[in-house]
Amino acid sequence: MTAILIHPPIEARASAGFSWTPYAIGAGIGVLSWAVFLVVNTPIGVTTSLAQVAAVPAASVFGWDWVAANSYWAKQLPKIDYGTLFLVGTLLGGLLSALLAGSWRLSLVPAVFAERFGHSPAKSAALAFVGGAIAMYGARMANGCTSGNGISGGLQLAVSGWVFLAAMFATGILTAMVMFRPAR
Repeated sequence: MTAILIHPPIEARASAGFSWTPYAIGAGIGVLSWAVFLVVNTPIGVTTSLAQVAAVPAASVFGWDWVAANSYWAKQLPKIDYGTLFLVGTLLGGLLSALLAGSWRLSLVPAVFAERFGHSPAKSAALAFVGGAIAMYGARMANGCTSGNGISGGLQLAVSGWVFLAAMFATGILTAMVMFRPAR
């Protein structure tokens, strides 16, 4: 595996261009949330839109009648709305911020993953898919994602939003401790 496919170390990425501060990012997300409430009277979130977009490939495999009869998609049929634009904006904004920071690199296996689990693109992709599917399933069960439950719920001082954030951080810390503990 060549070094081109692996992300450079964090130190190299930070020196490559602009560095984003978490305080500015947090303030920006807060201002964005206020603006979204002001303009479309809706909390920010992406999982509903992602589920709506997922109905399109499902329909190409199973047909639109099957999608319309599905109990979930019957309530969330695909449409282009604020959520879809937010989903696309999240992708483009992430790309733009990585380009501005000079940290965007095409890689099949992230360096952190390669250090711990090896350089297998298939293993990396499979685990990313499984992790994403579990996260998406959990977000739909909770009727919202990190942005919907955590950010929007937290900004509205909803107890469920704060409980979600605490559980998300605790789970993330525990998972990182298990997955990235020093090798024996």
